[in-house]
Amino acid sequence: MVNNCANPKCNKPLHYLRDGRVFVFDVASARVGADGKRMRHLEHFWLCGDCAPLMTVERGAENGIVIRAKQVQRPPVRPAALAS
Repeated sequence: MVNNCANPKCNKPLHYLRDGRVFVFDVASARVGADGKRMRHLEHFWLCGDCAPLMTVERGAENGIVIRAKQVQRPPVRPAALAS
């Protein structure tokens, strides 16, 4: 169950899902089922309304989850001669 913002520097408590963004990942468990295959489960992560515009939650190496800063989209720089 998700209780706090996934950003460890924030850790804001979750009160309302409408404030922020929820991320869901299908991950392999350490447990093995009767058929010998690793069991899978869903993990939920929440970024609060302050962190969601700046960060994202992604699948990392070896089924791990990583919280990353979003790439900022900057408008292309126009040469001064073309700006007029």
